[in-house]
Amino acid sequence: MKITSHRPRKRFGQHFLVDDGVVAQIVAAIAPRREDCLVEIGPGLGALTRPLLEHLARLHVVEIDRDIVARLRAEFPPERLDVHEGDALEFDFSRLGDGLRVAGNLPYNISTPLLFHLAGYCSSIRDMHVMLQREVVERMVAAPGSSEYGRLSVMLQYRFDMEPVLEVSAAAFRPAPEVESTLVRLSPHRQLPHPARDERLFAIVVAQAFSQRRKTLRNTLKSRFGAADFGRLGIDPGLRAQDLSVADFARLADYAAAAPEADRGV
Repeated sequence: MKITSHRPRKRFGQHFLVDDGVVAQIVAAIAPRREDCLVEIGPGLGALTRPLLEHLARLHVVEIDRDIVARLRAEFPPERLDVHEGDALEFDFSRLGDGLRVAGNLPYNISTPLLFHLAGYCSSIRDMHVMLQREVVERMVAAPGSSEYGRLSVMLQYRFDMEPVLEVSAAAFRPAPEVESTLVRLSPHRQLPHPARDERLFAIVVAQAFSQRRKTLRNTLKSRFGAADFGRLGIDPGLRAQDLSVADFARLADYAAAAPEADRGV
């Protein structure tokens, strides 16, 4: 039984992929192999699920919509399709093992928090191929100094090499979203190019620096760094957060980590 009808639910950000040509290009980009451990987030009507199962011995899916969960379980045997009912934002992806491959048309209304959630499992992930709003992908891969470069850029570039692989028109979905989409490949760095001594502190410094984009580092980071600190690091406090590279943020975080706890405000 194929899933042929389902009323899209706005609260789940559902836009179902219906273009077979686009589906074929996505599967080709993923290049699944029979032995792969792959999880699809938000399988929806199964447009990607079915062709993936043609290449895989078994597929995991994470789906929050209970009606779709019931239909998927009716259509596919459990030894082929392992359906995990629940919110992907709360799902423990490490339970699926190492070398995990992730795919899916991510709900655009939760795409940023979901990317941060997945980044927390990068040590267990081999790669990810996810469909996102085009503007989000532009922010993910943006270079320092550009208007698109921000907290999302830094935090994901710290952990992943990223490459847009396919532009997808809104017409490929039902209902059509109001934005264009991009399939992007994320591959965890085998070795972090700019590892921070304290990754929690790194995340705090990045968030603080971008909290007021129009203000300079002198203002946004004044609770952690004085003029002398910026001088020792060779960073101009008159710059804005968008002007710093991932390596610069790692140096700032390492400097803060080496300071006495009372001086770090943490």
